[in-house]
Amino acid sequence: MKYILSLDQGTTSSRSILFDKNGSIVASDQYEFKQMYPKPGWVEHDPQEIWQTQSKSIDGALQKAKASWEDVAGVGITNQRETIALWDKETGKPVGNAIVWQDRRTADICSQLKEDGREDWIQETTGLLLDPYFSATKIKWLLENNPRARELADANRLAIGTMDSWLIWNLSEGASHVTDVSNASRTLLMNLESCQWDDELLNLFQIPRDALPDIVDSSGELAMVSQSIASRDVSIAGIAGDQQAALFGQLCFEPGMLKCTYGTGCFILLQVGDALVASRNRLLSTVAWRMNGKTEYALEGSVFVGGAAVQWLRDELKIIENSPDVEALASQVEDSGGVVVIPAFTGLGAPYWDPHARGAVLGLTRGSSQAHIARATLEGIAYQVADVAEAMEKDSENKIESLQADGGASANSILMQTQADLLNARVVRPKVVETTALGAAFLAGLGVGFWSSKDELLNLIEPDREFEPLLEEPDRKRNLVKWRKAVDRIKNWGQD
Repeated sequence: MKYILSLDQGTTSSRSILFDKNGSIVASDQYEFKQMYPKPGWVEHDPQEIWQTQSKSIDGALQKAKASWEDVAGVGITNQRETIALWDKETGKPVGNAIVWQDRRTADICSQLKEDGREDWIQETTGLLLDPYFSATKIKWLLENNPRARELADANRLAIGTMDSWLIWNLSEGASHVTDVSNASRTLLMNLESCQWDDELLNLFQIPRDALPDIVDSSGELAMVSQSIASRDVSIAGIAGDQQAALFGQLCFEPGMLKCTYGTGCFILLQVGDALVASRNRLLSTVAWRMNGKTEYALEGSVFVGGAAVQWLRDELKIIENSPDVEALASQVEDSGGVVVIPAFTGLGAPYWDPHARGAVLGLTRGSSQAHIARATLEGIAYQVADVAEAMEKDSENKIESLQADGGASANSILMQTQADLLNARVVRPKVVETTALGAAFLAGLGVGFWSSKDELLNLIEPDREFEPLLEEPDRKRNLVKWRKAVDRIKNWGQD
């Protein structure tokens, strides 16, 4: 068997990639699916469309490689985290749309729990802050607002899951309802120390335990693809939330190693080893992965809008035709001409955690052009990452020397150079920037013996380019002060 099949179920598309023994991409296929915005701040997906696009991409990748399921040693799954779907255990049909991680409709639920004094206890138990980003308040909202969901829950027919669970349910044709620890750790329902669903949290959010998936390791023989799909026994042997998968794909196996994935959002993870680290600077403590029963942890900062800001330039402002065109447009000017773009379309993530913040374009003059706005948008992504990195330096009490970058937007060299300048640190971009899918493949490959050990993986990744900081320190500090002044302008903007 020549390949590992990695399923990368993202926020805007479903992709399947075949990796060979060298960790090289043999073939891939990808399909976007519809983004739904029923009300301001609401974001939904159709779970059925997600499964259909994922299934179609599996067939497409196999066809492009002139391969079949006979060639697949194992399947790895990585997914957009926190997005929640409900479905009927008997029919397998979704109960309404999925609520996406970007969705802010549960801000009031979070505010009420904060007023009730529950945030400190929740953070101690889960490692997470009270924010609409996480899954529990989304589940609570669905159970309270979808009568069919409540009806199925009362009849013990309801299944609740993040996108990994939804895909595994469909791949196994209902035989397995599981999630891995990395995904479970993002729900606000898992005790971070025991790595089990927490009864007190389930009671607080009024969520039925029997609807939730079983929590399993991130690597090993975790579930099976149905024979009617694969025509033979194929193990689903790797599962990880997208950011933890990217951390693994970047080979951040040692404490102190740092990566940022520039996808729809930007997600910065610092590997901290097998001991829990509590953040003092409003970062998240989360599970990195669990292998052979051993759990390793990470500190994380989440930026809600990264590459999605470029999609906004493309789809709403229509100043570029394709997302990669932003680099050529931004390169027409030497700097942003004083323009600042804060892409807080769905609130601000770490370290601000302001669900009521909203996006803004500041500093416009009569001479401001499309190129200035494009460049300021790229800078806005990098500034948000710099804010998180500063909080990580405070938590870890160590200066960041290097950042491993990956994800689609990391191909943008203006963005990467800007990031190096703002961090005053080296930014390393690997040759294979799709490290999220690669991490899921590595976890699956280790789970079925396709690769023998982590040491074998260390020889597979090569850097593409390194970006050294070029900005003088006084200029860097001045730019960061201006950025934070701009951020102060938009805090709590959307609050009634």
